[in-house]
Amino acid sequence: MNRNSVIYQLGLKFSLRIIAMSRFLLEKNERDRILEIIVKQVVRSGTSIGANVSESIAAQSTADHISKLKISLKEGDETRYWLELLNKAGYLSDTEYQSIDNDCSILNGTLVKMINKNNNK
Repeated sequence: MNRNSVIYQLGLKFSLRIIAMSRFLLEKNERDRILEIIVKQVVRSGTSIGANVSESIAAQSTADHISKLKISLKEGDETRYWLELLNKAGYLSDTEYQSIDNDCSILNGTLVKMINKNNNK
């Protein structure tokens, strides 16, 4: 796996989408302290997915590689929670939520496939 791999590119694109969504929400809802707190959380978890995939590229062993991918998956699950919360709290419309949640779901599904594939080696 390298920086041209599908999972790396998915993680990078998703991180950029999380950043763009967060900027949009903060500009639209200036001085909303609750939103600021939630946005910090979703940026941390949403960008951590790709960061851990990146770390997995230079893993010291197969076990280390799988561990980094599992951390990415956990961060993906957390990100889905924050996105759902943003939707339920009225910050993201249903359409906006479904679109970004779908991207997160694809990323998580790809991670599950990679973890399973590496566990079966």
